[in-house]
Amino acid sequence: MLGRLNHVAIAVPDLNAAINRYEKVLGAKVSAPQHLPEHGVTVVFVEVENTKTELLFPLGDNSPIGAFLEKNPSGGMHHMCYEVDDILAARDKLIEDGVRVLGDGNPKIGAHGKPVLFLHPKDFDGTLIELEQV
Repeated sequence: MLGRLNHVAIAVPDLNAAINRYEKVLGAKVSAPQHLPEHGVTVVFVEVENTKTELLFPLGDNSPIGAFLEKNPSGGMHHMCYEVDDILAARDKLIEDGVRVLGDGNPKIGAHGKPVLFLHPKDFDGTLIELEQV
């Protein structure tokens, strides 16, 4: 079912400072900020040869990243994103196996313009999993 690791997402309390660290200190290429109001986040991608790191910052008062940062004021790993060929088939199989899909169970369009779903962290050893259709 799972394809390659697409990205690891890190919630950050100061997006500009995080961008500066990745660009200036680590010498990485960082994308322009992208606002995703339907997900309540602003994101940038740190691009490296074999994957990406997504930096997440709250957008709006009801952002899930705002709630995450209240519990983790220094920031931290938020989720891991894996690619799947068919997100609906993956969802149906996971639900059949007892995995909880967050939200209403229907994919939303993610930062890469592709359908995504999130799986409950309690079903994956405390790690929030994002699936992205490729």
